[in-house]
Amino acid sequence: LQVGAGVGLPGVLAARCGAAVTLSDSEELPRCLRNGRRSCRANGLPHVPVLGLTWGRVSPALLALPPVDIILGSDVFFDPKDFEDILTTVYFLLEKNPRAQFWTTYQVRSADWSIEALLCKWKLKNVLVPLHSFGADKEHLAGSSLPGRHTIEMMIISLASSDGT
Repeated sequence: LQVGAGVGLPGVLAARCGAAVTLSDSEELPRCLRNGRRSCRANGLPHVPVLGLTWGRVSPALLALPPVDIILGSDVFFDPKDFEDILTTVYFLLEKNPRAQFWTTYQVRSADWSIEALLCKWKLKNVLVPLHSFGADKEHLAGSSLPGRHTIEMMIISLASSDGT
């Protein structure tokens, strides 16, 4: 499942590699949903579902999701007002799928913004994944100036065990 998918590049890539993928974006952003569907068709993936899921809301579409192993979130932590809604949705999905993980990358936009307190509140843990561990710490990666002039982080979030670890 890719949340906040937009055009769904990570999910489309995963589907092209053979994964069973569902793309999702806010049900309040029909243009994003149309763009996700268009991206799937353009990449020969007309069978990939694109659902309207709004962070922080338990909807029929969220309740009806099939089991997931990995939740992808590419740069979803861009506005602090959304951080808790994102993690609320992630927590709900991880409770339904206790062995699943939320893999997310994001651009650090302010040293003052943090999700640490929210991770504790929602009983979630995170592991930082160094970009150099998979060769993504180079300037002009895939023709982009990211991460060269920006700080990009990757983390994997999962349910904390009962002792908080």
